Amino acid sequence: MKQRYLEVVYRRGKPLAAYLYLPRQPGDRSTRTQPQEAGLLIDYAPDGRPIGVEITAPSQVTLAALNRVLATAQQSPITAAELAPLLPPTPVAG
Repeated sequence: MKQRYLEVVYRRGKPLAAYLYLPRQPGDRSTRTQPQEAGLLIDYAPDGRPIGVEITAPSQVTLAALNRVLATAQQSPITAAELAPLLPPTPVAG
């Protein structure tokens, strides 16, 4: 997998858990998990490459917090559009 992507599990229409897959090689498996900020954990491959971010409290994650964790893993920042499934809807002016 060359690009990252976000996978979200919903329950009753609300995000229950999420996982941000980072670029990885076929067959990569997590051998170490490092807790970061509240509700965010980085998974690492055996050679130390970050391969994903577990989001255990998706309703509490912020764009800024996730980007701090990505910076720790030496990954490029995520955009609001990429994280949209987890962010509260933006009110529409009416």
